[in-house]
Amino acid sequence: MRLPFPERIPLIYVLSFAMLLCTVQILEGTSGLFALYSFLFVLVAALTFNLAGGFTRPSGSYVFFFAVLGVIIGLFWKAIIGEPADSNLAAPMVTIRVYFGGICAMFAAVYVSRKLTSKRAFLGTLLTPQNMLNATIGCMVTGMLIVVLVTVVPHESGSILSALSQVDRFLPMAIILGVIYQIRKSGGTSSVNLPVLISFAVIFLSGIVGFSKEGMLTPIFCWVAAAASLRYKLSLPQVIGGILSALFVFQFLVPYSQYGRVYKTDSLSENFNTSLSLLSNLEFVRDQNTKIEMESSEAAGSGYYNTPQGFFDRLQMIGMDDALINFTEQGHVFGLSPIWADFENLVPHFIWPDKPRLYYGTLYAQEIGGIIPEGDTTTGISFTPTAEAFHLARWVGVLIIAPIIWTLLFTLFDSMCGDVRKSPWGLLVISIFAHAAPETGISGPIYLLGYGAVGILFAALAAAYAMPIIGTLLAGPENVTIRRITRVRSVPRRLPSLR
Repeated sequence: MRLPFPERIPLIYVLSFAMLLCTVQILEGTSGLFALYSFLFVLVAALTFNLAGGFTRPSGSYVFFFAVLGVIIGLFWKAIIGEPADSNLAAPMVTIRVYFGGICAMFAAVYVSRKLTSKRAFLGTLLTPQNMLNATIGCMVTGMLIVVLVTVVPHESGSILSALSQVDRFLPMAIILGVIYQIRKSGGTSSVNLPVLISFAVIFLSGIVGFSKEGMLTPIFCWVAAAASLRYKLSLPQVIGGILSALFVFQFLVPYSQYGRVYKTDSLSENFNTSLSLLSNLEFVRDQNTKIEMESSEAAGSGYYNTPQGFFDRLQMIGMDDALINFTEQGHVFGLSPIWADFENLVPHFIWPDKPRLYYGTLYAQEIGGIIPEGDTTTGISFTPTAEAFHLARWVGVLIIAPIIWTLLFTLFDSMCGDVRKSPWGLLVISIFAHAAPETGISGPIYLLGYGAVGILFAALAAAYAMPIIGTLLAGPENVTIRRITRVRSVPRRLPSLR
């Protein structure tokens, strides 16, 4: 089985899925109008994905992760467990209309950005095949050094170490470069080497000790993105191993990360001891986390599903978005001040030492009430960009503000990276968009326009020019033979052959 990396999704498949979902929703008691909007959302999302160029462009990946992780999986799982799609929502029709308006606005943003995007990627390939292995080694060593420094050395916002951690993408870059190198070198027979395994382990273990789902899933996603971009062919044992690994992550490690955050401290040694204790009894941790989720659900009212659904509760944003949209419908429009504050926040800390920390997701949750305890100013609450845009300015936010920001985002990253099958930097962007598209509101794209773009530029230039030098110093010159094929040219003065 080859890993898919679609440029487009055939519309016949999309129509079949959307019609089946719509039919099941109606049979389960969903409002016909809500089911119709669900059908239209899926259809427009597929058209937008195809228009963007699918996974071959960063913009296409943003569309995919917003639509699938933000909305479609939630609607799909609701149908699977037999619940009406509009149940347990305070403002179901407004919420689904906001989603539909948002995906239409995203279609417009993609259309305009395609006109503005540079035909030739600014970063291009930069890295030559001869330097790829040593660049991988250099990224691995540099990334590990930064992890150690950030973990061990005390630092404050605005320090050099803090700035370096903001743009650090070296370990994910090492996985992506290493996988591409190994697949090409082996002719598709293998996809991992020692630098990939080490980088994978460091990121994964950092996620384990930090109780971070993103940390645990990022190395997996980087491997999948790099391998899929080359249409890597999986063997049967690899397919079985991948399925079992996914089940283990969803069944045990996701509850572990949720439950472990209750005991997380600022001490690395304490977190390490806690993680060892919890990992030794994952079944207990899973049961305790389920109990906590059920108690929280009863205290705050039902979530989107009638009962806790484990990992599927985190693969949809509909429940939280609906609460914010319903609050907005009651007349609580926040205004555009967060937009200006997010752009102002792109000013570096060394220029603006007293730059405030922005926690608008937490503030929105406190406005709604009953989601986080009063006085909690640090717990991160996630909303989709369409829900936040609606809360800021209602339909002006969804249909005007959001598409302007998306157009800037898509134009910038598509122009920087171009076709991600030719440029590894685009694969790194995809790994970032997988989290940012559904969960970081409208402030996420603004952050990516600044620090995200600087991080990709820094990673690309460092990987192309500095990391191969570091890798060469550590591992020696690469022994890569590049065969040049001489072009066949006509020889006009060639003597005629004797017959």
